Amino acid sequence: MQNSQHLGTLFLGLLMATSVSCKGSEPVSETVVPATDATVTIRVDPSKTYQTIRHFGGSDAWACQFAGNWPTAKKNGIADLLFSTDTLADGHLKGIGLSLWRFNAGGGTAEQGEASGIRDEWRRAESFFAGDGGYDWNKQAGQMWFLNAAKERGVNEFLLFPNTPPVQFTTNGKSYATNGQPNLASQQFDKFAGYLADVIEGVRKKTGITFQYISPVNEPQWDWSDGGQEGTPYFNNQVAAITRSLSAALLKKNLSTQINIAEAGQIEYLYSEHNRPGRASQINAFFDKNSSDYIGNLPNVVPAISGHSYFTTSPYKTAVEKRKQLSNALAAVPGLEFWQSEYCILGDNEGEIKGEGRDLGITSGLYVARVIHNDLVNANATAWHWWLSVSPYDYKDGLVYIDKNKTDGQYQSSKMLWALGNFSRFVRPGARRVEASSSLGTDGLLVSSYLNTNNELVTVIVNSDNQEREVQLALGSGQQTRLLKAYETSAQSDLAPVKVSGSNGKFLVRGRSIVTVVNKM
Repeated sequence: MQNSQHLGTLFLGLLMATSVSCKGSEPVSETVVPATDATVTIRVDPSKTYQTIRHFGGSDAWACQFAGNWPTAKKNGIADLLFSTDTLADGHLKGIGLSLWRFNAGGGTAEQGEASGIRDEWRRAESFFAGDGGYDWNKQAGQMWFLNAAKERGVNEFLLFPNTPPVQFTTNGKSYATNGQPNLASQQFDKFAGYLADVIEGVRKKTGITFQYISPVNEPQWDWSDGGQEGTPYFNNQVAAITRSLSAALLKKNLSTQINIAEAGQIEYLYSEHNRPGRASQINAFFDKNSSDYIGNLPNVVPAISGHSYFTTSPYKTAVEKRKQLSNALAAVPGLEFWQSEYCILGDNEGEIKGEGRDLGITSGLYVARVIHNDLVNANATAWHWWLSVSPYDYKDGLVYIDKNKTDGQYQSSKMLWALGNFSRFVRPGARRVEASSSLGTDGLLVSSYLNTNNELVTVIVNSDNQEREVQLALGSGQQTRLLKAYETSAQSDLAPVKVSGSNGKFLVRGRSIVTVVNKM
């Protein structure tokens, strides 16, 4: 579909829905009921740019250790949903094209079994330590399969993260803390750092894959003392000391891997003390040159700080304000970026949506799309990562859901997967976010636009209302463009291509849908 016109008077035409062959989708009607309200104008100005997008990612915790050992056809199907950028002959997409994969370096609780104290076997994880104290690079085999599957499908960036140091190093010999106390003594920091460097080197020799990043601590604000999963709290001075040890260990081995910190449990801990003194205000702690915990001068620390969007996403206006506070705090440190490095739907979110209960439908998909939009537009996140890419749970934590079976079973995609795909599949590494606004303001459609390095302009429209919206896309800067494609995620569609026709300069966005429009500059 080619339609070259002046950007200021660009006409996209009428979006018509097509039938969908994606697994789990309902047929899409060819008939679209016209919107009743006035036309919404979306203005995009590619000349006004914001942050550069680094990657969209997901983690292999915890189910990939088992799903990676499932029958080949099924695990390939799961991998296609997560990583593929292929387009099928009928125009449908195989997957959401994640551009970064997070690999969980386990603490050794799988080897401990029930004695680990981790009640759920699916939340235990192997380490690479062998029984004789050496290394066994054949361990974590299911996760290693997905690591290779990601590479084979074009993923170029990988991040290693431990939730806990190996149990051989922890204070209590377990992967979770006692009475909320940090579970790693300072005398063990260098050993922990050396282990992580060894894992990076060992995985590279085994697979040919280099981890571009490593994140050595996870959610240090929480107590991690209930045995629900691997984890340990840390104070900021301990995070800084571990980071210094890890920096030295990586340099000693001539590894190019960069360190990302600090995986804050909530974004407030990045810019304020909130309710965890000594474990919060992490932007200042780690990137203020006057701080005793300053690590911004280490040569292999990424100029980015990571945090998780949990418990800060409702109500929407409050969520916006928190992200603006984060953005302002980041701006005080020139060049410092924010990575939203872990999210799924947790808690009750002010009554808007609960984390409990699996939901493959569009309600959860729309909620996730709003969170992504908010993080990218108001917090200026340069990366956005999901938590459990594959989940067996009755919870809103998965992109792909599987039976809780260690050797075989069924899998199915969720609308949360495809909603993330409206961003991840089209907004590629190196894209710049550009100015975009709607005549409805933020109370109507949520709109964001991105310019890829190949000069594709990607506009993502989130319509949480039941009402269809008639939309006109207007672009400035006096450039030329042509419409390439448009894709919809809705109750009926899984990131499905939608027809574009007509020449009246207007198109329809279905109620309760996410639409991504791609133009060539």
